[in-house]
Amino acid sequence: MVDTPTADNRAEPDISHVNPADEKTWFGHPRQLARLFTTEMWERFGYYGMRALLTLYLTQHFLFGDRAATGLYGGYTALVYLTPLVGGYLADQYLGSKRAVKFGAILMALGYFTLCFGGEAAKPYATIDGQRYEVSVERANGVETRYIVDGAAKLAIKGNDDGTVALLGADGQPARTIAKGGFASDGARSPFYTTLMLIALCMVSVGNGFFKPNISTMVGELYAQGDRRRDSGFTIFYMGINLGSLLSQFLCPLLAVGIPGVWDGLGWWAGFGLAAVGMLLSWVLVQFDGGRLNGYGEQPAGQPANRTLGIYAAALIGIPLFYLLFVNLMNSAESTAGAGSMVAYVLALPLMGKLLFGTFIIAVPGILIWSFVSGSRTEFQMMLAAMVLITFNVVFWTLFEQAGSSLTLFADRNTDLHVFGYPISAGQTQTFNALFIVLFAPIMAAMWTKLAAAGREPSIPVKFGLALMGVGAGFLFLVWGSSFVGPDFKVGIWWLAGLYLIHSLAELCISPVGLSMITKLSIARIVGLMMGVWFLSISVAQYFAGMIAQVASVETVGGQVTNLKVSLDTYNGVFTLIAEWAIGLGIVLLLLSWPLKKWMHGVK
Repeated sequence: MVDTPTADNRAEPDISHVNPADEKTWFGHPRQLARLFTTEMWERFGYYGMRALLTLYLTQHFLFGDRAATGLYGGYTALVYLTPLVGGYLADQYLGSKRAVKFGAILMALGYFTLCFGGEAAKPYATIDGQRYEVSVERANGVETRYIVDGAAKLAIKGNDDGTVALLGADGQPARTIAKGGFASDGARSPFYTTLMLIALCMVSVGNGFFKPNISTMVGELYAQGDRRRDSGFTIFYMGINLGSLLSQFLCPLLAVGIPGVWDGLGWWAGFGLAAVGMLLSWVLVQFDGGRLNGYGEQPAGQPANRTLGIYAAALIGIPLFYLLFVNLMNSAESTAGAGSMVAYVLALPLMGKLLFGTFIIAVPGILIWSFVSGSRTEFQMMLAAMVLITFNVVFWTLFEQAGSSLTLFADRNTDLHVFGYPISAGQTQTFNALFIVLFAPIMAAMWTKLAAAGREPSIPVKFGLALMGVGAGFLFLVWGSSFVGPDFKVGIWWLAGLYLIHSLAELCISPVGLSMITKLSIARIVGLMMGVWFLSISVAQYFAGMIAQVASVETVGGQVTNLKVSLDTYNGVFTLIAEWAIGLGIVLLLLSWPLKKWMHGVK
């Protein structure tokens, strides 16, 4: 997901006394935009570089199984999109945007640096019918083989198509076959370094809450009320996000794992360290701004300066609280309550899921009831339209955000990672999304403008429906490509690139209009609350994206799948199912677009 800031913020101060003609400009915009553009670019460099590595780091270094790794990934990204609600409020009321950005940048940099200390890689082992065995890993000609060590004997591990596991002797013949469900693998990992990794994720989550909403607020402050340069200024700022994402998702995996078959890289520490350096550069640009940002993002009038440290200290309490949420998430049993009532399903979720999903399903009908009682008929209909779109927004991002979890694992296991004959790593495949956004965002923007001038631009509900159908079409495209695999059960890289192209075009139908839509449809006196619900919807989506990825879990030993055919079939089954749901719900939303357009009362 590539974040899109909004230019619509009713809480921005009135600086209309500034005459744009008197300013020094940068490409026709206030020169401070260059500083904020670069600040955001380096922050997104750090965030997306770390994100490209996280799932692979959890499965290959700590040897978490797919279910644990994708669950942690989903929980982490959920918190990343939830914390801005608190960080934005604290900045508005007490800190000011500039101080919040600097605090968030430092905390995120420390989190990335902490990830560099992963300790020795976890040691794989297997449990067979209740007995634990050591697993050794041998590499020859670029191929890794896992062996069960049983006394003096070493038996190669091979997963069978029917779910059983064969242990092969030196002659390559099965010496023993383990029944389905009788073989389990894990890693003997250091509790200390596991705790350190979780604390690092907590630090990044808290820091992001202070940085993410407030850097966009500072951009908004550069423009007077009614300044027509505002939208194009945010477009330039948006390109900084994409540029940072594109660079980091190529460079961080390159340093961490190198080039497959050519160079082994420097290690995970180097990839996370580069992300940390990017984050530090972001902090330096704001901390040592040479007075360029004076008057922007300052502390609200009347707030005592000595309150700042207390707020910082209180914010740090979030780190141990989030740590407890992560531990609860890791230790939760697989939910079997999905077939029962909605209440039973929510109660069966880990604590983080209960908090996110429970809050969402209470907030949406609660706000609608309030709107019906307190608002006019027109206001209620506009709020109803907003809530319908928010609900479908959850579905879109739940499926789209497979990029950092199941799709990254698919790239690692079932994709021929060669681009024009040159090898790349699985983490680098995430650059496709950022690259396509950079290439097609201006084209899509020009297309919408041209259609609008001709009176033919699709309505917001239609764009949302097309986005849902697009994300489903992307998965079906990849599944189609899987039908052409050879005996290695690896899909050509261009099929995966095609998925990201389709998903990027779908993203451009929904992401740029979402926040603006909320500000226009919301009742004025609760617009801030509705913005919070919008971010909550994305947070819920991130969490459920992790749960969807868990469904695509496959058996691994020491981070390596035991049967690539089973792996490919598992991914294809899950991707086909979610594609069918996405396309079906997209069609439903297209059918609803007529009443929704009426309820929106002219909002475009």
